[in-house]
Amino acid sequence: MNNALSAERTSPTLAVVICAYTLDRWEDLRAAIGSVLVQDPPAEEVVLVVDHNQELLERAERELSGVLVVPNRMRRGLSGGRNTGVEVSHSDVVAFLDDDATAELGWTGSLLAPYGDPRVVGVGGLVRPSWSEGRPAWFPPEFDWVVGCSYRGQPRKAAPVRNFIGANMSFRRRELLAVGGFLDALGRVGTRPVASCDETDLCLRIAARNPQAVLLYEPGAEIRHRVPESRANWAYFRNRCYVEGLSKALVARRCGSGPALANERAYVRSTIARALARNLARIWRPGALRTIGALSGGVGATVAGYLVGWVRPLGSRGFSWRPRGAGQPQAGGRS
Repeated sequence: MNNALSAERTSPTLAVVICAYTLDRWEDLRAAIGSVLVQDPPAEEVVLVVDHNQELLERAERELSGVLVVPNRMRRGLSGGRNTGVEVSHSDVVAFLDDDATAELGWTGSLLAPYGDPRVVGVGGLVRPSWSEGRPAWFPPEFDWVVGCSYRGQPRKAAPVRNFIGANMSFRRRELLAVGGFLDALGRVGTRPVASCDETDLCLRIAARNPQAVLLYEPGAEIRHRVPESRANWAYFRNRCYVEGLSKALVARRCGSGPALANERAYVRSTIARALARNLARIWRPGALRTIGALSGGVGATVAGYLVGWVRPLGSRGFSWRPRGAGQPQAGGRS
């Protein structure tokens, strides 16, 4: 019994942060919050951060229960919202769930269990797509990251990784404070995919600060991420790949091209190469040519974005949040 009480005391507390910006996702938001409130073990805190939308803020305060509703106190965008959630929470671990995603039962337990190892500073989980109108036949599963989901080529079992998918990730709060939070220049603003990779940049800075730190992918921590029809088309696919390239260039310039692009090089050489070979071998099948085009076009758009991002001025957007008592944001040197 004493051992059980000791384990209960040492289990980390959990805050779940959900960022929202529009009333158009109201039902999705309610489902996301509902999926968190039924978790066992329960989250100590459930925080909804509303990104500069007064109407949404007032409706959430009026109609939602069991959740702390706060306005984004930082610069507009997803990164500012996430930083606000970290700032207002007090739990040992902060998890982030997208407002159009729902957590499967057991999500909190699967996220928290690995933190029994003190080397683990972050845990991310599996993100399954939930296609509103069905998955397009041409859409390669190797590119499911385009719609914010886990993709073919990721580990199938628990394993250390470089970074997480932002829809389903968690970190020790002290680590988030120590590195200064998420980078504003990379966070999505509303529906505009003008930047991404703020979670990649964050994970790289955590690793640079503490090379022994473990960021663990745990597929048992599973969520479902809704993919609307507006994202299941070639125009969105191409634009999202281009933006990924732009953002990766910024991360590479900040953190060094070695750590920033190591996974991407392996992904193209292995995952994409195998996918192309597989589809070429069955080119007579319906949809194979379109899938080959998507694989090739996706890589091409990403490379084009990277080249543009590499020569584009970095600009002035960066960190708008300086946690009290925390050090300055750190990045590795350019390799």
